Amino acid sequence: MNLGAGLGIAVREFQTASGPVDYGLFVDRRLCGVVEAKAQGTTLSGFAEQAARYIADAPKHLIREEGQVRFEYVASGTETLFRDHSDPAPVSRRVFWFHRPETLDLWLKQSLTSRARLQILPEVVTDGLRACQIDAVMALERSLAENRLRALVQMATGAGKTFTACTLSCRLLAHAGFKRILFLADRANLVRQTRDEFLAYRPPGTGRSFSELYNVQKLGAAGLDKDAQVVVATIQRVYSVLAGREMAEDEEEVSSFEVGGADAERLVSYNPALPIESFDLVITDECHRSIYGTWRQVLEYFDAFTVGLTATPSLHTLGFFGRNLVAQYPYERSVVDGVNVGFEIFRIRTEIGERGATVKAGYDLPVRDKRTRAQRYETLSEDFSYTPEQIDRSVLVPNQIRTVLETYRDTLFTELFPSRREVPKTLIFAKDDHHAEEIVTLVREVFGKGNDFAKKITYRTDGADPESLIRSFRNDYNPRIAVTVDMIATGTDVKPIEVLIFFRDVRSELYFEQMKGRGARTISPEKLREVTPDAEAKTRFVLIDAVGVSESLKTVSQPLERDRVISFDRLIDDVAAGRRDDDAFTTLAARLAALDRRIGDKDRAAIVKASGGIDLAGLAARLLDAVDPDALAERVPKDAPEAEQRRAREAAKDAAAIAFDDPVLRRLLKDVKASADIRIDTISTDAVTSSGWDASRAGETVDKFQRFLEERRDELAALQILYRLPYAQRRLTYEALDDLRQALKRPPWLLEPIDIWRAYRRIASDKVRGNPAGTLADIVMLVRYAIGEADTLEPLPALVAGRFNLWLGREEKAGRSYTDAQKAWLVAIRDHLAVNIEIGIGDLMEAPEFSARGGLIQARALFGTRLPALLDDLTDALVA
Repeated sequence: MNLGAGLGIAVREFQTASGPVDYGLFVDRRLCGVVEAKAQGTTLSGFAEQAARYIADAPKHLIREEGQVRFEYVASGTETLFRDHSDPAPVSRRVFWFHRPETLDLWLKQSLTSRARLQILPEVVTDGLRACQIDAVMALERSLAENRLRALVQMATGAGKTFTACTLSCRLLAHAGFKRILFLADRANLVRQTRDEFLAYRPPGTGRSFSELYNVQKLGAAGLDKDAQVVVATIQRVYSVLAGREMAEDEEEVSSFEVGGADAERLVSYNPALPIESFDLVITDECHRSIYGTWRQVLEYFDAFTVGLTATPSLHTLGFFGRNLVAQYPYERSVVDGVNVGFEIFRIRTEIGERGATVKAGYDLPVRDKRTRAQRYETLSEDFSYTPEQIDRSVLVPNQIRTVLETYRDTLFTELFPSRREVPKTLIFAKDDHHAEEIVTLVREVFGKGNDFAKKITYRTDGADPESLIRSFRNDYNPRIAVTVDMIATGTDVKPIEVLIFFRDVRSELYFEQMKGRGARTISPEKLREVTPDAEAKTRFVLIDAVGVSESLKTVSQPLERDRVISFDRLIDDVAAGRRDDDAFTTLAARLAALDRRIGDKDRAAIVKASGGIDLAGLAARLLDAVDPDALAERVPKDAPEAEQRRAREAAKDAAAIAFDDPVLRRLLKDVKASADIRIDTISTDAVTSSGWDASRAGETVDKFQRFLEERRDELAALQILYRLPYAQRRLTYEALDDLRQALKRPPWLLEPIDIWRAYRRIASDKVRGNPAGTLADIVMLVRYAIGEADTLEPLPALVAGRFNLWLGREEKAGRSYTDAQKAWLVAIRDHLAVNIEIGIGDLMEAPEFSARGGLIQARALFGTRLPALLDDLTDALVA
């Protein structure tokens, strides 16, 4: 053997006191580990102890220091287990390949392994962190210290997942010996946003920005920067680097939530330019579930811990992370904590939107080529009917869009934001780019505004930089309304948004939550007024549902990617790349058959020519025959051996798919599909059938509040008093009401007084007068209304004024009159009680409204010894 042949040398049949080990590993001429090799298919876990014996019985004369021989590999042709005996409680873990000698050499020179360092991390510096972020960081560090390779955090959209990731990353780089961290986002727009957040992050206690301490890289075609400590990328980009394939920038711009993912798993091979130890930690943030299926092997390639961040954990996600959900911070809790704002649903139903329409024969309808947007006119030879599901897909109905937008415009300053005159920042979700284009045009028309008022922001925005448009939407007065398909649907942070309008349905619960999250962000009143001058504060956002998105059945997860969510372009490319499952063939056959019914003679002839004489129906038939059991039976007997039947099935599929090997035919099919015409119904008129707030959501809030009152009436002092229970104390106190408010905020109730007030208004608007004052007094009025003590719900200040005048009248009848100076003090006391419920002698000394009038000394000078009784009398008269 020649130990000087390289930095790392593997010596076969290396002798130990326990016998020969398959390989002894030397790094820089020092024995440091062993490899126990087994035949492919062998289960390996039982051989780890055998390898450990070889390590313990290594030749003593080769050992210079304790713990030198520490690296243990047990490998077959398809599986490799690794254990570092210097780790605390060392345990084998599966790795994709062997570590480089340079990495083992580095580990040998370190006094502690990274897993040992995780045991002794310093306390978290909590400055600038929310409680939910502190909980998440500490829970993740506990999970890492326990050597749990995967951990999941559920954190509401807007609660600061990226900030949490920055904090965790900084601590692991600084204190745990981590060298590099990979952060995976859903698409390129979010990669850029995440990179910027890392660069701007200021680690607590350092006084410096993250970029001054560590290098942050957005992974691109050039590959990994060896000096980068944080790398931000999409999973597609990481795969392209691993596979050594070129990838266009625009391929990263589309969200996986929009295109779905193929069932065919992305397989990778070892790439020495990106070894398995390239990252110590991989963080996935709100990635589509395909990252844990289609792209799973890319994640598992790296010998790294994996942390997932999500607002809505699906079963698929929970399964990947072994149900190691270490921290939870749901949306409802984030609203109660003031991290996010709540929302209300305003439903708009139109005749065409609910039932579709029919255009009679003889009318001329515009027909638009979806690819070129060229328009021509076509005379209907027969009646043309369409369903609501076809709207904005195969038929465009401008009057239906216009009707919804007009309803929004007309209710904006009467029902939705009655105190406003400025259109709130509004985000509209469209079905596709063509739909978005139509909506933008109609928004400008309906509101009578210019181009700056409404903008389309999609990754296909022509002649404009989408990132620049997003910044303008976030920071400038215009645009007031943005229309998007997916670019602002997830992750993108635009805090001033107060209205979301859905012109598209969404079936994924996770995607729907992400889309709602665009309106949930909190913003300070000052910042909000910079873009919406007449706004007082953002207390909620309004979800305008024009398609039933709030009513349709949602799925949190699908156990497998379904072909119906895969785009035509991706499906045909997958088949050409070797995808051979039955679902792919039947789905592509159905798509081709549907396309055949929509194209003209010119396109049909072009396809026949490009395919060598096969039309679309023939291509579809071949695909179906390849998966049809009866057709298979004609090729091979049913009683033939399984291996023979399998070969026949594979041969049939290969023969059916061979036509799609031709890139010219694939390109033609994609172009024909993209240019398929969309009819524009300019004839049918639409009308609103109903519009209004979603009463069911309000009913749920009221029911929850009623249950809370019944369950806690005997426990909370404020409820005992308001229910007039015999054992209650005599008078409400600020402390008792604050206890009641905190109880409402805690799980499982998670209720805010302002939301309860709005819910009552939605259910019985004739009995709810005025808006809540935003004080503890609101809770008093809510409870009294809920238990039947009051017939109407109105803020206490509105009632106190009348009660005060009645009290003054009674005082005069009793022969007690007051000077102007005394009345000024009485009015100040009245206003204090309207907000704070109680008043005491101490308030007269400390409260600004009294200290400015001379405080307790002046009050006693004006009212004398009657002052304490007067305060009690006013409290009973105005609040009780």
